[in-house]
Amino acid sequence: MIRLSHMKNLIWLILLGPIACSQKNIEYKQEKDLYKSENFTDSLFSIGIEGPCYYKGFLYVVNLHKRGNIARVDSNGQVELFVELPEGSIGNGIRFFKGKMFVADYKKHNVLIVDPDTKEISMYAHSDFMNQPNDITIRNSGVIFAADPNWGKSNGKLWSINIDGTTKLLEDRMGTTNGVEISPDGNTLYVNESVQRNVWRYDITPTNELKNKTLFYKFDDFGMDGMRVDSLGNLYITRYGKGTIAVISPLGKLIREIKLIGMKPTNLSFGGKDGKKVFVTMQDTRRIEVFENEVPGKDYVY
Repeated sequence: MIRLSHMKNLIWLILLGPIACSQKNIEYKQEKDLYKSENFTDSLFSIGIEGPCYYKGFLYVVNLHKRGNIARVDSNGQVELFVELPEGSIGNGIRFFKGKMFVADYKKHNVLIVDPDTKEISMYAHSDFMNQPNDITIRNSGVIFAADPNWGKSNGKLWSINIDGTTKLLEDRMGTTNGVEISPDGNTLYVNESVQRNVWRYDITPTNELKNKTLFYKFDDFGMDGMRVDSLGNLYITRYGKGTIAVISPLGKLIREIKLIGMKPTNLSFGGKDGKKVFVTMQDTRRIEVFENEVPGKDYVY
């Protein structure tokens, strides 16, 4: 004999069962779709594909078909030529600051500035003492930090560029400096050394000096390239040759590695309407891949 109270519970289970199952399926689908990389564009770029930067609904990437230009990619993965760089210039890292595009021109030792509306290009900074400004990041003050590798000698430098375009050498005789990024609060700088597989952490002073250099993370295998942080301060590192994105917490702990389709990611950028899409440039496939992330990037502009 079934008690009345038990009967009521049974009725509620029957009525709520489909809803509960539906909720579980939704949660499972959301989790399943996270971190699943897909091809976003066709194989249209040169081997120098790099510098992805999302700004106001478009992704900007260097070296479409050949070196020396910047492409623009819309939300459907359609690619068009955005601008040709000055003769002899080849772009790498791209960042936006106060509506202007800043481009590391490694071939001519420059940082260029591009007006996205008029497409006018001018030189923002230059130094004959640079090996090649490779990747850049910009603090809220407008000061740029630039990694400067010498691939032939497996060493590198680290520079800052003031808002008047003057350059300052911060560190010499480092390893092969490559990816560079700033924490969401603007007070921490991360710099990786691709060949040596080190990621260094610095405190940034109010006057844009660096202090308290510490080894943040070290990998035992494969190289590294570009890096970005999310809004929580987690660091996303492209693992060149391994075909993954390593996510490191602000405490220096590996959270996860996200598997990509290609094996040679060069850089990444957060974007999309909510900043949770992660676009990755792939050297071996010459495509851009994309995956959904749980946390938005720190500085995407939709």
